[in-house]
Amino acid sequence: MGTAVIDVTERLFERMVHEHQHRVFALGLALTGNRHDAEEVAQDTFLKAYRALVTYPPDRIRELKQKAWLHRIALNVVRNRVRGIKPRLVELNGSEPDHAIGTEDGALLNLELDALAERVSALPARYRDAVVLRHVQELSYEEAADALGQPVGTVKANVHRGLKLLRGDNDEHSDD
Repeated sequence: MGTAVIDVTERLFERMVHEHQHRVFALGLALTGNRHDAEEVAQDTFLKAYRALVTYPPDRIRELKQKAWLHRIALNVVRNRVRGIKPRLVELNGSEPDHAIGTEDGALLNLELDALAERVSALPARYRDAVVLRHVQELSYEEAADALGQPVGTVKANVHRGLKLLRGDNDEHSDD
């Protein structure tokens, strides 16, 4: 590979890290519930992305849907690292819960967010991943489908079922 191609790839990678590092970290935190693990997930994600990028031909790099591609890599990293480990409680925005009591309204909001985050972390993985990508990471259904490697209809169904479970409509039967 020529030096010019490597330079272009490295500049693209630097821009990709700059633009997406916070989202990748937040996704790792939302799925693992642990800042240390989320940092490692982000590092592993970008390392795998870089290793892949240097092998891709320029056409493939130009057509790459970066956000969905990085989310897919991060999901795979998380799945490989934490198989069978249930995420501990994190707030949906990707931050650790802050239990410092401020105003009464703030305290109530924190309790509601904690309860919601606990319910999200208890969802079966296929629903949790789809809900987090769509409603926490704010990916489009198409981007979430790319990240999950699933058809858009499957992602829509999993988001719908996940939200239904979060609302307490427990007539869904999980097979996870």
